[in-house]
Amino acid sequence: MTTSAELRASFLDYFAQRDHERVPSSPLVPANDPTLLFTNAGMVQFKEVFLGRERRAYNRAVSSQRCVRAGGKHNDLENVGYTARHHTFFEMLGNFSFGDYFKREAIAFAWDYLTRVLALPPERLWITVYTEDDEAADIWLKEIGADASRFSRCGAKDNFWSMGETGPCGPCSEIFYDHGPEIPGGPPGSPDEDGDRYVEIWNLVFMQYNRDAEGNLTPLPRPSVDTGMGLERLAAVMQGVHSNYEIDLFVRLIDAAARATGCADRENKSLRVIADHIRSAAFLITDGVTPGNEGRGYVLRRIMRRAIRHGYQLGCTTPFFHRLVPALVAEMGAAYPELVASHEHVERIILLEEERFAETLEHGMRLLDEAIAGLGDTRIPGETVFKLYDTYGFPTDLTADIARERGLALDMDGFEQAMAQQRERARAASQFGGPAGLEIDVKGETEFCGYERLHEEVTVVALYSARGSCDQLAAGEEGLVVLDLTPFYAESGGQVGDRGWLLGEGGRFEVLDTQKKGEGAVGHLGRVAEGILAVGDRVEARVDGSRRRATALNHSATHLLHAALRRVLGEHVQQKGSLVGPERLRFDFSHYEAVSREQVLEIERMVNREVRENHLVETRIMSLDDAKASGAMALFGEKYSDQVRVLRMGDFSTELCGGTHVKAVGDIGLVKIIGESGIASGVRRIEAVTGAGALDWIEADEDRLIRTAGLLKGGREDVDQRVLQLLERSRRLEKELEQLKAKLASSAGQDLASQAVVIDGIKVLAARLEGADSKALRVTLDQLKDKLGSAVVVLATEGDGKVSLIAGVTKDLTDRLKAGDLIRELAEKVGGKGGGRPDMAQAGGNDPAGLPAALALVDGWVRQRV
Repeated sequence: MTTSAELRASFLDYFAQRDHERVPSSPLVPANDPTLLFTNAGMVQFKEVFLGRERRAYNRAVSSQRCVRAGGKHNDLENVGYTARHHTFFEMLGNFSFGDYFKREAIAFAWDYLTRVLALPPERLWITVYTEDDEAADIWLKEIGADASRFSRCGAKDNFWSMGETGPCGPCSEIFYDHGPEIPGGPPGSPDEDGDRYVEIWNLVFMQYNRDAEGNLTPLPRPSVDTGMGLERLAAVMQGVHSNYEIDLFVRLIDAAARATGCADRENKSLRVIADHIRSAAFLITDGVTPGNEGRGYVLRRIMRRAIRHGYQLGCTTPFFHRLVPALVAEMGAAYPELVASHEHVERIILLEEERFAETLEHGMRLLDEAIAGLGDTRIPGETVFKLYDTYGFPTDLTADIARERGLALDMDGFEQAMAQQRERARAASQFGGPAGLEIDVKGETEFCGYERLHEEVTVVALYSARGSCDQLAAGEEGLVVLDLTPFYAESGGQVGDRGWLLGEGGRFEVLDTQKKGEGAVGHLGRVAEGILAVGDRVEARVDGSRRRATALNHSATHLLHAALRRVLGEHVQQKGSLVGPERLRFDFSHYEAVSREQVLEIERMVNREVRENHLVETRIMSLDDAKASGAMALFGEKYSDQVRVLRMGDFSTELCGGTHVKAVGDIGLVKIIGESGIASGVRRIEAVTGAGALDWIEADEDRLIRTAGLLKGGREDVDQRVLQLLERSRRLEKELEQLKAKLASSAGQDLASQAVVIDGIKVLAARLEGADSKALRVTLDQLKDKLGSAVVVLATEGDGKVSLIAGVTKDLTDRLKAGDLIRELAEKVGGKGGGRPDMAQAGGNDPAGLPAALALVDGWVRQRV
């Protein structure tokens, strides 16, 4: 049997021997491509090459690309586990030509590899071409000698590919494998083509044209080739099985899932779901995605929670999903060493999500079961689906999964309506405006000279106001200025944009922010302080130097913090965002637990030790490959050009960075960490100040300590002991006060028992208990229930404009009278909400005026139900 690993290696070797550059799989998160949620095809990392915007040192490439289709336009999530070939994660084998070879060579390579190297019988292969592609048809039929009876022409829907509505496009030629007449289905292009007999294994895309906005096709000057073949489908063919889940890789993952969940039935489809989802979850985490409530993090959470829910369905209610990581590493670690390097981090993140979802699943399933039990039709209401999503973190496809198993559907119209209402509330809460909000299309590029100097004579090349492009801006007007050359740093890489002035003979413009615009222009946003600024004016661009220098201290300190975090916490730490301004720095990073006080101190000491070493900060421009070879750290998700700027601080930190920095590390002076917190699942935040800002922070902290010591009538050295004494005294007094309140409430309760009325053999009491807190209410309620026997008791107290209610029903009556039902009706009278168990429930409200009516309601409520 040819294993999946052997097939991957065979394909890469075949094309490498034919002068193709062996290119590693790119991350699952496409660099700087907002059109894609995840890398979903082999060509994604070559997109800019195909568009002609990027040049590579090679014109032939081969790769095995990790892909995820579980969100956005390409979403196979709901089909996983129910079909033979749908996956959230798959590997796409592909060979590519960038203006080198074209149809003839691509077709010959494909046929040679399948029929000679893999020895697939030609009579089992079926070929398709685009209806109008006579060139490809002639190559297949006349040169390759493909059987004309196993050949068909198909329309644009199946055999014409395009990158978008406009841009590169061209015909395709697809190769199908025939699984045999015992499998239902007809050949491609036939009415029965949707059957499973003929399965597409390889798609050859010939990028031949450029499509304009009117739909016109113009031949490309350098036609290219993009191919894709699913490794899992090819493995199924080579191993003689019909389902991808029967190939060697999946069989072993399914075995691991069965062991982890205790499931003896290897045919159970939940095991397929779990085996598929561990691949996408583990590789997404490896590539820096963490579970969250939006974007890629939310898709990862959906995948993981779906797998966990299927484990629960198999009877496994303890964390199990993380235990599949070693099995995955054993299967795919040799091909993807990044998985091996991060496997411990992957296990921790998955375990944390399992623990977090356990309670959510229990509450959500209870709500869903209650909703299903009360259904009058076969659709789960949209408001229930939305509540599961919004309150309990239940992805809609997880709810759909459960509904499908029970023969139900979802009211998606109702769900979308609830979602739309939420979005409208969010929009109403947001305010946008000002010059920074200008959405303009700026052409051209602005040269940056701000590394060397902070002021420069420049020319105004374009102006924009809220109305759009204009020739001049007058005093008081806000707008955006584009210069031919600028010393102003535009916001990038977490560093805020510069501020300063544009000073000309005719006017003075205050720059309040600097932003990148268009393909390479820099926008100077602000207002005209006096005079007039016009296109063509020569002005002096002068950056606020003190603000820039303070920002540079914080930016350089951010690099030191990043390096220290990786040394103290582990190599899994990756930057997740940063904000570098003149006042302070903020650095977000991936980590699975809070950073301890001891670790924070160690990080701070390490950074300040480097500051005292006072290494020179070296910057060099080099190729991206050379930079990586030198050990420079590239930030996850960033897209870099072939030439990059490498920033080095001694042997401690080497990163790719285009920001502004100190000349020597000692210029930072001092770094003080002032905060560490969690901001999302698996993402932490460090905040710090540097230089004079750090000294200011320490002085303010010292001042607070001295004032506190004065209030405690002691010295700074014993502040903690004096505070501890006060806390202990406060706790002792609070405990004594609680005991006194409980004693008073108990005494009052004894008197209240005599006020109970008897209704059909049940003692009913509804009364106020003055001065009681919630604990005293509960204690008194229990005492009254014990004293009265078969009883319904309601107690209330009020204070500070608030009402507290508690209702109790003795256990012999809960089959007829439920405290939760009673408290909900009472709560409405006092402007609140409540709930609880059948024997005890609580409520609060903010309308004390309604309390008499609420207590008066109790007797009638009992009479109606007995």
